[in-house]
Amino acid sequence: MKISMIAAIGQNLVIGKDNDLIWHLPDDMKFFMQKTSGHHVVMGRKNFESIPEKYRPLPNRVNIIITRQTDYQAEGALVVHSLDESLKIAEEAGEKEVFIIGGGEIYSLGLEKADVLYLTEIHESFDGDAFFPEFDRKNWEETARTHHMKDSRHAYSFDFVTYKRIS
Repeated sequence: MKISMIAAIGQNLVIGKDNDLIWHLPDDMKFFMQKTSGHHVVMGRKNFESIPEKYRPLPNRVNIIITRQTDYQAEGALVVHSLDESLKIAEEAGEKEVFIIGGGEIYSLGLEKADVLYLTEIHESFDGDAFFPEFDRKNWEETARTHHMKDSRHAYSFDFVTYKRIS
């Protein structure tokens, strides 16, 4: 099973502030939905709770929430207490590619296990309190990059970038 992480990051690795996204990039949201649809997605509790109620659990995906809270429940989602437990569920279900979708703590846990990073690299730095972990780019091969210009729907230019771990 391929373990992938997907995130939108600022130049300073910011991914959010106050449990919310800082930017509104419709084409990035579309990219996220297309990539993860039909797959298991793994996220932290705070990330799950940051998703607007009408969109959670994320449709057409098996939502797996990692939390330290032993009594936590989320309708329509699976609740686990470790990343390994979430990955085991996906693997036992025959998942081909599981997606770790955040937040910062879950990305940090997942980085050492990830095979692929799908990053939307936004060409701007942001003030935030949640970050994607620093990663040594010499351990990763960039296999795809698509540039997206700033336009009437997107306040920032950005690139969709795929990195594969060098074994």
